[in-house]
Amino acid sequence: MPERSVEVTVRGDVQGVGFRWFVERTAMGLGLTGWVANAEDGSVSVVAEGPSEAIDALLERLREGPPGAHVRAVTAGEALPSGRFDRFEIRSGWHRGD
Repeated sequence: MPERSVEVTVRGDVQGVGFRWFVERTAMGLGLTGWVANAEDGSVSVVAEGPSEAIDALLERLREGPPGAHVRAVTAGEALPSGRFDRFEIRSGWHRGD
């Protein structure tokens, strides 16, 4: 069972700039499982599970974002770890431009 789980919303100029791919690569490099998707309101949603220090590192990197993105806010809420993910993936979301 994963140690920690978070549900995150990233707001700003974060769609159409490769943000989902940035999150996927970052999360996989940290050994996290879960998913990332664009939301209809222009934000990006992230669910991540894994070791607490890896979650903290992901949150820090989400605040920076990839080149071309402008992150205005990162809101993270703790969730109960489910262990239902076997990898980290990009999920289809509202905006399919990146």
